[in-house]
Amino acid sequence: MKKQFLSVAMGVAFLAMATACNSTKTGSSMADSTAMDTTMADTTMSTEAGVEVGGAMMVPSKNIVENAMGSNDHTTLVAAVKQAGLVETLSGAGPFTVFAPTNEAFAKVPAATLNDLMKPAMKADLTKILTYHVVPGALKSSDLKDGMELTTVQGQKLKITTKDGKWMVNGANITIADVISSNGVTYVIDGVLMPK
Repeated sequence: MKKQFLSVAMGVAFLAMATACNSTKTGSSMADSTAMDTTMADTTMSTEAGVEVGGAMMVPSKNIVENAMGSNDHTTLVAAVKQAGLVETLSGAGPFTVFAPTNEAFAKVPAATLNDLMKPAMKADLTKILTYHVVPGALKSSDLKDGMELTTVQGQKLKITTKDGKWMVNGANITIADVISSNGVTYVIDGVLMPK
C-alpha cells in the first residue's frame, strides 16, 4: 500500500511540476505577447496620420509653421515668414487658412525683386505679400466654392475658381489641399499671390 501511495504521490507531483512549467511558459508567452502588442500600439500611436509635403509628413499635432519648416519645398516661404517676423503670429491659435507657395513658385518671381523683399528695409512690403496668402478661419476644400471670394489678413480679397477639376486661387493652382495643422489648414500653391 505504501508503494502504491508513493507511486500516486510521485505521479501527482510530476503532474503538478508539468503544469507549473506549462503555465510559466504560457505566462511568459503571454507577457511577451502583451509586451509586443504594447510596442506595436506605441508605434501605431506615434505614427500620426497626415499629408506628405516636400518630403515631410504634415501632421495635425503641429502648427502651420512647424509643419512648413519640415517641407523641402517651402524653404523660401519659411525664410520669408521669419524675415517678416510672422513666425509667432502663424504659430498662434488662429485658426488660419494659408496658401503656401513652393520654392518653384518663388523662383518665378524675378530674383532681384525677391532679394529686395528679403531686405530689412522691405519688411513692411514682405509682410503685406505674406499676409495676402493668409485668410482667417480654417477652410477645408469642402468649404470652397467656385467664384468664392476670401478676405485675407492683409485686407484684400482672393478669388477661388475651378476649371477641369482643378482648383485655383487668383489663378495659381492648388497642388495639395487640406494640409491640417493644429491651428488651421494649408494649401500648397504653384504661384506667389501679389496684392494690388
